[in-house]
Amino acid sequence: MSQGVTIGAASRACGIKVPTIRYYEQIALLPSPLRTDGNRRLYEQSDLRRLRFIRHARELGFEIEPIRELLALAGEPGGSCESADSIARSHLAAIDHRIARLTALRAEVARMAECPHGSARECRVIEVLGDHAECLAEH
Repeated sequence: MSQGVTIGAASRACGIKVPTIRYYEQIALLPSPLRTDGNRRLYEQSDLRRLRFIRHARELGFEIEPIRELLALAGEPGGSCESADSIARSHLAAIDHRIARLTALRAEVARMAECPHGSARECRVIEVLGDHAECLAEH
């Protein structure tokens, strides 16, 4: 019998919910673990390291497919870091794009919220929301 841990213990150890671990197995991001005679999953330390890697990547906003690629690269320790760097740079560009969109969105909502608090008929918030042409930028 293996020295692995149950899915509940893996969940606690890695900070990942049990259904999420099962999902990662289902999409082959995590290999199917060994099973006991009673069909309970048993996770080895390598599985826990992989789950922590996935959790950390998800916390940093990486999507599933780039994580899959990064895991494959991690499995080739002698390989080049160029591909991993390219994946990270692509993710960084996407983050920068989202920040730019959110900054523009924030400016628009801040401008819209500069309402003198008169009647609803003169409310800047209602006026801008009612007519997209009142916005300064596309969003």
